[in-house]
Amino acid sequence: MQTAPVVASLSSEQRELWDRVCELWAQSQGRDRTLIGASIHPQYVGWDMSAPSPHGKEAAISSVVGDAPELRNYSLTPHSLQVYDHVVGVVHYSYQATVQPRGAAALAVTGKWTEVYLKQNNAWVMVAVSGRPDPSPQGQPPNAEPAA
Repeated sequence: MQTAPVVASLSSEQRELWDRVCELWAQSQGRDRTLIGASIHPQYVGWDMSAPSPHGKEAAISSVVGDAPELRNYSLTPHSLQVYDHVVGVVHYSYQATVQPRGAAALAVTGKWTEVYLKQNNAWVMVAVSGRPDPSPQGQPPNAEPAA
């Protein structure tokens, strides 16, 4: 789900960038390592601000495949999208999601991300990300019902 006023005011180039952000979340939900890997630049560096240091491409992929909690559903809200010289895109957005850890109850999580993209061969490729999940009032994400 997207915030109508922000999305409605996007240029076609910004809309293409936002569509790419949404595609990457869909790819994460699909958990296809090859598809996700092709969407991330080989020199990618990201920083989940909850972690002590930045991470590389393989850690980014591993965060959504294999033993990582399954992304059950999500909603994204864009706050700012900028495209520079038709080749660099910066997106600030917030999210709400339900994740399902193996053998545990589903969790509702929210947070904010800033993502940086480079346009290569007419496609937006993620080169950097920074952000974190929001802390819950009790310090742990609240329980949530799994998506139907």
